[in-house]
Amino acid sequence: MTDFLLELLSEEIPARMQAKARTDLQRLFTEQMTEAGLNAGGVTVYSTPRRLALIATDLPAQTQAVSEEAKGPPESAPDQAVDGFCRKNDVTRDQLEVRDVKGRPTFFAVINKPGRDTKDVLAEAIPAMIKAFPWPKSMRWGEASLSTESLRWVRPLSGIVAIFGDDLVPCEIDGMTSGYDTVGHRFHHAKAPFVSSEVERPAAENDPNMSRLRSTRTEPGRITIGNAGDYVDKLRACHVVVDHEERQDIIRDGAAKAASDAGLDLVEDEGLVIENAGLTEWPVPLLGRFDPAFLDVPEEVIQLTARVNQKYFICRDKKGALAPNFVCTANIDASDGGKAIVAGNEKVLAARLSDAKFFWELDQKIRLEDHAKKLSNIVFHEKLGTVADKVERVAKLAEWLASLEGTGLLHANPEQTKQAARLCKADLVTEMVGEFPELQGLMGGYYAEKEGLPVEVSHAIRDHYKPVGQGDDVPTDPVTVYVSLADKLDSIAGFFMKDLKPSGSKDPFALRRAALGVLSLVTQNGLRGKLPEWLAEARHLYHEQEIEDERTEPPPVETTRGELKQQWSRVFMHDIRDFITDRLKVQQREAGVRHDLIDAVFALGGEDDLVRLLARVKALQAFVETTDGVNLLAGYKRASNILKKEGAGAVRVERSRDTDDSAQGLSTSLETNGEGDAKPLSYTPEKAEKALIDALDAAQPDVTAAIAAEEFEKAMTALAALRGPIDQFFEDVTVNDEDQSKREARLSLLGRFRDAVHQVADFSKIEG
Repeated sequence: MTDFLLELLSEEIPARMQAKARTDLQRLFTEQMTEAGLNAGGVTVYSTPRRLALIATDLPAQTQAVSEEAKGPPESAPDQAVDGFCRKNDVTRDQLEVRDVKGRPTFFAVINKPGRDTKDVLAEAIPAMIKAFPWPKSMRWGEASLSTESLRWVRPLSGIVAIFGDDLVPCEIDGMTSGYDTVGHRFHHAKAPFVSSEVERPAAENDPNMSRLRSTRTEPGRITIGNAGDYVDKLRACHVVVDHEERQDIIRDGAAKAASDAGLDLVEDEGLVIENAGLTEWPVPLLGRFDPAFLDVPEEVIQLTARVNQKYFICRDKKGALAPNFVCTANIDASDGGKAIVAGNEKVLAARLSDAKFFWELDQKIRLEDHAKKLSNIVFHEKLGTVADKVERVAKLAEWLASLEGTGLLHANPEQTKQAARLCKADLVTEMVGEFPELQGLMGGYYAEKEGLPVEVSHAIRDHYKPVGQGDDVPTDPVTVYVSLADKLDSIAGFFMKDLKPSGSKDPFALRRAALGVLSLVTQNGLRGKLPEWLAEARHLYHEQEIEDERTEPPPVETTRGELKQQWSRVFMHDIRDFITDRLKVQQREAGVRHDLIDAVFALGGEDDLVRLLARVKALQAFVETTDGVNLLAGYKRASNILKKEGAGAVRVERSRDTDDSAQGLSTSLETNGEGDAKPLSYTPEKAEKALIDALDAAQPDVTAAIAAEEFEKAMTALAALRGPIDQFFEDVTVNDEDQSKREARLSLLGRFRDAVHQVADFSKIEG
């Protein structure tokens, strides 16, 4: 078994593309080997800014010989058909065999394919992999780039190393041939002496394992690789850590140590660790400092400036306050210990922070309400007006929500809610948000605080975009909750009104995220309002605005606002309900709630209180996972199947309240599809039949009372009492009795059992 090394050398590969590139390289290699009948013992893929590398271990020296058979036309077929079969399988007519197939002589081609040298397979696979590589963005270069058929790569491809064992795998693509040579670090190679023979590597004298390594240098910075086994170590000797995970560890640990040595705590940022590892081949974390005067700027601005623009980590002091320090990642082990590098980075960051401080001070010279006036110049959507139009709708809707009364609703000051909504988008026109769009909302909150606006208003402006995704913080302050709700409801109602709803994987206006935000706000704050009514109000505000702008005709004079809202509510029920339900399933799946149980409760109809719905769903899930629940579900499905087969409609069995528990004291009322007269029970019920009637008489009032009190666990407990009687009923009683009166009464009884269960949920929607 032999190891194989492939390195594709190029100009700098963007850090954001390297992870997928590693995955794609391994996938393409595995596909090529599988097609050739080869399997590697293991495949390891590396990346640096300048190279992709793959090491495959334990490859056989040759592929297996293969014998294949192909069935051809009958022996009596025309010569043209036989010749075509021969050409297709690359055989002559003399090589064909004749075999009997169902009494008819038929030609067969036996194709014996000898094993191939793995090196030859690899030589063909490498160009195919390069041509098929799916870079998200690629380029052509040089004179060849004039042709659209020329090679494309993420950045100009400059070298190919391909070694199988100790042997070169000769291959060529676009005039570039494979070889043994690669390059070391772009800058560090200048330190090492240039010799043309094997020498010990002075670049790694601090590593005792490196002193044994030797590398043939053909020119400064170039390294001759002997085989896959010495690839990683020879590159390390030339200041290239080829393993991306090792570079991440160096950055993660080194940055934390640099901060700790200065008595500071590093603000962890794994994304920044990965990005810096993709930007460096020899990472060296260094601590820098900036003017403490910049700490007057909000810390989010400083962190974003350092992180996004410069790829720096920030630090905090031991009290948790932002420190005037940062950690940068150099790509060289400088002779002066990095002093010049740090000084350069400090200068660059100072310029960035000076701009941020200027924006911070400039924005505060204009009040938020004056900033907000400029929103009329920004189009929200061509069919939905400007951002100023949206803000006005959101303000009215938020004020309306804050004015609602009832149990299970948050109490907010309607005037503060309206004020916060009218200012919530004002920071979109500020200089700071123009530079850092990620800070929208946050900067508005800071500016509101500086103006001395109520804290409820500033917090609502700051947090009204939340939650922006699964796992994000959900606001709980009443003013913030209503402004956030209004903003999201306005978007959902407006885009659905204009038939711009999500479809498939496309959701250009982030309505799925908005719906998840609405659901999180409602469920985590226990809001007991009616979501269809809220959406109807949002839709009506669009209608009023269109009338005011003369974009639509006003409704008839006799049509009241309430009647219009009822129309919008009906539209919601048909058009948006499925959308909201799907989002609810996505949200609750994260909490371990089964989607079929949500369907089962929704199927009852009339449930628009999401808090109550989820309480019922969670109680139902706890019940159906018990033995009683499993068996009751089985009994329900058996009863439903019988009723469906017999065509029975809604049925009900009642106990005569003025008699005792004897058989003579039982009466049955049978209804088929809502029709039919009450019929007295004309026979003495069997023991199991009477037990089920008694259990239903006892359970139904308890279930009804528990549901009315929203004590859904008690309702499930009451239903559990039916498990034994329904099991025994099916064990002992013949439903389809030859006696018509017995048959009808027993179908009635099963219908009553089904209806009792339906008080809790439609069990037909439950899987299992």
